[in-house]
Amino acid sequence: MDNTENIPNLKKQLGDEVVVMDPFQTQSHLDPFLQFACLISSYGLSVHYLSLPTYNNDTKTRATTINPSDLANIHFHELQMTATPLDPDIPSEVPKHFHLFWNVSMHLRESITSFLRDISSKSIRIIMIHDCLMCYNVQDISSFDNAKSYIFNPVISTFGMYCDHIFPHVGLPFPLEQQLLQRLPSSQGWYCEEIMRRGSFQVQYIGKSSAGDIHNTSKVMEGSNTFIDLLGIRQDKKQWTIGPVLRPTKKEKNGFPCLNWLDKQPPNSALYVSYDMLTSFFDEQIKELAMGLKLSKQKFIWLLYNPDNTDIYLGADLKRKFEFHVGACDWTSCVETITMGVPIIAWATHSDHPKNGFLEWDRKREEVVTASTIDNVVRKLMASEEGDEVRKRAKELGEAMRQSTEKGGASRMELDYFIAHITK
Repeated sequence: MDNTENIPNLKKQLGDEVVVMDPFQTQSHLDPFLQFACLISSYGLSVHYLSLPTYNNDTKTRATTINPSDLANIHFHELQMTATPLDPDIPSEVPKHFHLFWNVSMHLRESITSFLRDISSKSIRIIMIHDCLMCYNVQDISSFDNAKSYIFNPVISTFGMYCDHIFPHVGLPFPLEQQLLQRLPSSQGWYCEEIMRRGSFQVQYIGKSSAGDIHNTSKVMEGSNTFIDLLGIRQDKKQWTIGPVLRPTKKEKNGFPCLNWLDKQPPNSALYVSYDMLTSFFDEQIKELAMGLKLSKQKFIWLLYNPDNTDIYLGADLKRKFEFHVGACDWTSCVETITMGVPIIAWATHSDHPKNGFLEWDRKREEVVTASTIDNVVRKLMASEEGDEVRKRAKELGEAMRQSTEKGGASRMELDYFIAHITK
C-alpha cells in the first residue's frame, strides 16, 4: 500500500516527521490504532507504535487483516510500567479485566515521556496521535517544542461524543420527535461510577495537549450538517473523519474450522453472534441467547470466549460472510460491520453502546432478553420482507463506505488532508 503520490511534494518532506501512536491498552483500542498506523505509514512516514510488550505481541498476532508488508513498516516499542497495577481481584464495579486495563494504562507516563525525549533529539518534528483515554500519560508532550499531539477516537461515535459533552448545553442540532427524544439514552446506568470517575480524570488533560481530533467514521455515514462539524466549532479544533480504518482486504483461505464450515453454506444464510471483549454475561443471559438461537432454527456462529483470551482475532474475517451480526454495538464493530454491508441486530450492554444502538434501532433496555424475543427478532430479519429491505440498505451503505476509502472518496480525501496538515 503506497499513498505517497496523493500529497504534492510529500516525498521531499519525508524524514522531517516521526509519527508516534499511543493507544489505550486494551484490544478494542490497540487494533484500530494499528490499522490507522499502517494507513499513515502508507504515505511514507515513519510510524512508531507504543504498547506494553505483551500487548504488542498480541496485537501483531491478531492483525489478520493487515498485509504483512504493511505491518513490517511499523516500529514497535515496548513501554515499561513505573508501578505494579492494583490487584484486579479487589472489589470493583468494573469487570476484572477492564479494571486491569485501566490501572495498567495509568502507569505509563514516565515511559512515554522517556521515549519522546529520546526521539525528539533525533527528529525535526514529532506527531503524537494518542487515545482520548491516554491524555494523562501524554501531558508532557507540551514540554517538547518540536512536538504536536492529536486525539484519535477509534471507539466512540461522534453522536455519542456530542450527546455526552454538548447536548446538555445546547441541545440537538436538528428536530427530533418528543417520543424519540425521551428515549435518547443517557450515560446514567450504562457507565458505572468508577469508569465515569476515571474518564473525568482523563478529560481534564485533553485541552492541554490536543491540536485536533481524528475519528473512525466517514462523511458517508455522517451526512451533511454533521455532529463532527459541530464538535469542531464547539471545541475550536480541527476534525478529520478518516474511517473506516479497517480497509477491505482480499479474501484468503484459512484453516479455521468455523470459516471452512461457513464457506460451504449458501450466501447470506448464517447469523454471526459476537460481543466485544469487555462485555460479560450472566449465566441466565447466555442460556436465553442459546435457547433463542436454537428456537429460530437459523444457521449461526457464536463466539463466546474468555475475556483474557489472546487467540487470533477473527471478527473482521467472519463478518463479511454473514447475513446479520448480533452484537453489543461498540463503535469499532459497528463501523466494521456496516463497511462490510452486513446488517446489525443491536444488543447494547455498556458504555457508549446504547447511543450507538439508538442510531441503528431504538429499543428499550431489558436486563435479560428472553429466548422468545431473540427467536422473533432473528426470524423476522433472517426470513421476511422486512429483513430483505434491511439487507438491501446495509449492502448499499457498505458499498458507499468502501468506495469512500478509495482514491477520490470522502475518507481517503480526509486522510490526505490530515497527512498534508501534519507534513506542511
